[in-house]
Amino acid sequence: MISTSNITLRVGKKALFEDVNIKFTEGNCYGLIGANGAGKSTFLKILSGQLEPSKGEVFVTPGERLSFLQQDHFKYDEFPALDTVMMGNARLYQIMQEKEAIYAKEDFTDEDGIKASELEAEFAAMNGWEAESDAASLLNGLGIETELHYELMKNLDGPKKVKVLLAQALFGNPDILLLDEPTNHLDLDAIAWLEEFLINFDNTVIVVSHDRYFLNKVCTQIADIDYGKIKLYAGNYDFWYESSQLLIRQMKEANKKKEEKIKELQEFISRFSANASKSKQATSRKRALEKIQLDEIQPSSRKYPYIDFRPNREIGNDVLTVEGLSKTIDGEKVLDNISFTLNHDDKVAFVGSNELAKTTLFQILMGEMEPDEGVYKWGITTSQSYFPLDFGDEFDNDYTIVEWLTQYSEEKDVTYVRGFLGRMLFGGDDGVKRVSVLSGGEKVRCMLSKMMISGSNILILNEPTNHLDMESITALNNGMTKFPGVLLFSSRDHQIVQTTANRIMEIVPGGRLIDKITTYDEYLESDEMARKRQTYTIQKEEDD
Repeated sequence: MISTSNITLRVGKKALFEDVNIKFTEGNCYGLIGANGAGKSTFLKILSGQLEPSKGEVFVTPGERLSFLQQDHFKYDEFPALDTVMMGNARLYQIMQEKEAIYAKEDFTDEDGIKASELEAEFAAMNGWEAESDAASLLNGLGIETELHYELMKNLDGPKKVKVLLAQALFGNPDILLLDEPTNHLDLDAIAWLEEFLINFDNTVIVVSHDRYFLNKVCTQIADIDYGKIKLYAGNYDFWYESSQLLIRQMKEANKKKEEKIKELQEFISRFSANASKSKQATSRKRALEKIQLDEIQPSSRKYPYIDFRPNREIGNDVLTVEGLSKTIDGEKVLDNISFTLNHDDKVAFVGSNELAKTTLFQILMGEMEPDEGVYKWGITTSQSYFPLDFGDEFDNDYTIVEWLTQYSEEKDVTYVRGFLGRMLFGGDDGVKRVSVLSGGEKVRCMLSKMMISGSNILILNEPTNHLDMESITALNNGMTKFPGVLLFSSRDHQIVQTTANRIMEIVPGGRLIDKITTYDEYLESDEMARKRQTYTIQKEEDD
């Protein structure tokens, strides 16, 4: 169990948290939610001991081991992946190192023998003999191939490093597990594996995530941060949302009844206070009026942008034809003879673990990269707007936000442009902020503003939820669902894929394409999909 007593954290004059008292118990998975800037990651750092609060204490049950997801992706660059995972249990890894040093001695003494015996006993008690196989199992479950287990961390790409650090946090059955955005940079298969792991995890979990589907799957409780306080709700994210909205509605209805009663009492007092025969009743009404207290309904700190993609023209029946596209990058065939035709009502989700393949296909379709083989053709009624995976160059300039967006708008009127920015929560003086200093989430909202103002009837989005808070993801989900044009997108947000896509495409290992007209959940349950994926994997191994 882990709990807090009067935790307060001040940043300058502002109190990020004020006298927070909360208890997290064994057997529960807590989703820590709140608006951007509410302090979710900061609170996890306080719980893990990485950050000292201004006031208050954190209590951990004596003897329990706490583990947290490391955010420094370069900390273990000189260590093999498997060792990095086992470092998640610091004491166990220390014993392994001490044993190795003792057994490597040429002049092995009696004292060394006694020490080795003690270490072996502690090692066995900690299930040390299973450490390597347990670490390997975690890596395999997250999609790290066995041949990479002994590779140095510095030689792994970013997404694989994230998976290794996640395996490190999960290693050794910690009593308390703290996870800050564990699904970031994970493919959907790895997220599904993590969901099952946490569902079957018996100890205490506290997780920050913007993935609503993930929170619904794994959480038994929601800890909601709003205005420096944390309130617990039983159930998952959807239950929290319904409960919180119901509570607000009930308080509003109660206040409405109280206001009606107040008005009734005030009218009686005003009418009969000067009437001698009614004076006692008027006095009684005054006392009753003084006792009525309206419930204080504090507005939430959450803010939802308004995302509405409106095409300037309808699409004809001729949308996109792709024939035999192939592309090899650094010796890897990421696209192999890809062919498909889009219909005017298609919303296509590109899924699967090969991020490079999806990005390459999008770049080819947008004319940013040439295929090795094959052709594609957009219909004459189509217009495309693109949200790339890496959009850093878009903001490598000295424009203000208004100036930046104006360059993409046919209508140059400042009021018109500011209207789009206002929908995306850039109000007032925000318009004169320089785009080069914006946060990741602000840049994403700028990119979505650009897509809205374009009026395109085809949207291509490559992981648009990166850096967004829950409210913005919900707004984007709504905007994508009601968009009347064609969508091609990839997203790690299960709920967006499930509620938006009517067609699923997966580029499997080897670069081949599976194309199914279905929902995402139905696709995952498809035996045919599983067989094809296995067939392509075996074929790739044979080709190699």
